[in-house]
Amino acid sequence: MRFSFILLAGGNSHRFKSKLPKQYHKIGGKTVIEISLDKIKKFKDIKKIVLVCNKKHLKFLKKIKLKNVSIIYGGVTRQQSTYKALNYLIKQKEISNVLIHDAARPNFSKDLIKKILINSKKNKNVIPVLKLHDALKAKHNKNKLLNLKRENFLVTQTPQCFDLKNITKLHKKNKNKNIHDDLTLIENNKIKLINGEKRNFKITHKDDFKLFKDLCRSNMKIGIGFDVHRLVKNKKLFLGGVNIPSILGTLGHSDGDPVLHAIIDALLGACQMGDIGEKFSDKNKKFKNVRSTILMKQIISEIENRNFEINNVDINVITEQPKLKKYKNKIINNISKLCKIPQERINLKAKTTEKLGVIGQEKAIASEVIMSVIKND
Repeated sequence: MRFSFILLAGGNSHRFKSKLPKQYHKIGGKTVIEISLDKIKKFKDIKKIVLVCNKKHLKFLKKIKLKNVSIIYGGVTRQQSTYKALNYLIKQKEISNVLIHDAARPNFSKDLIKKILINSKKNKNVIPVLKLHDALKAKHNKNKLLNLKRENFLVTQTPQCFDLKNITKLHKKNKNKNIHDDLTLIENNKIKLINGEKRNFKITHKDDFKLFKDLCRSNMKIGIGFDVHRLVKNKKLFLGGVNIPSILGTLGHSDGDPVLHAIIDALLGACQMGDIGEKFSDKNKKFKNVRSTILMKQIISEIENRNFEINNVDINVITEQPKLKKYKNKIINNISKLCKIPQERINLKAKTTEKLGVIGQEKAIASEVIMSVIKND
């Protein structure tokens, strides 16, 4: 089966009461839109991603760097926007199912997506729902309340997964109606209900966004890294994976890149995975003269498998020589590619020791790093 994903992000956020629509607000350097898309891109079964946005929001959208995402401008209503995206997908080859999701729900877990995909292999329509735990009342006239049985009610969530051809046909049939929920088009006996998630709530008001930020912070971990190498003649100098022209280079078992070694240690610390010496022992001939970029890629792969992603990096390079000003952007660009994060989430500072100690005497170079990561449950 080949799945597709529609992210509906064309709303005006009237109830959010902000000049900046809620889907473009940021947490940890990422917009609400990017948070959802980054999770979905981890799933190989999802072959096509469509972002539906509002033409009025083009100035906000241009600030986001999106890769492997098709962008469609929505209609006046949610139903029109969904139908436009479905019409686009129906023309794609071999797409069988579609997940339709509201951008205002960025806090779904990867486990929820896995459950939806698994259940969709035997069911055409899969919907996450929550049972009600609070007492439920209905207004009756002006001053009366009716008691309702909460057992008879469910709360639906997105993403909701449908057979692509069928849901497109149903939207076409009802295209002049203002449909707020795609599920209303499906016959009840053709729906597979699965357990949703309390954390997958909808951001409607600013208080909801504050709660979402608090949840994100609770999943954030911090790590610190440090590395120092002796400077000698007839050795290359690598900093952040970039070969820096220099009379002196670093002495080390690998290529002696103090920046990448400090980043690796900070990553391992934040993810509680030990330290660089345990991972890449200098007693192991396998790592003799190995490029630190190779070691870095291995660690990135390992933390991704544990559902961690890098949030930001702050780097100090402590050296008297060489001066790093003209290499700074190149180093940041390379670290950005290795860490798979935008350059604006990387900060690099060059420091000296005012001629003091072995670093001040140009006998050594050091780097220290503080890094934050986010654990995606």
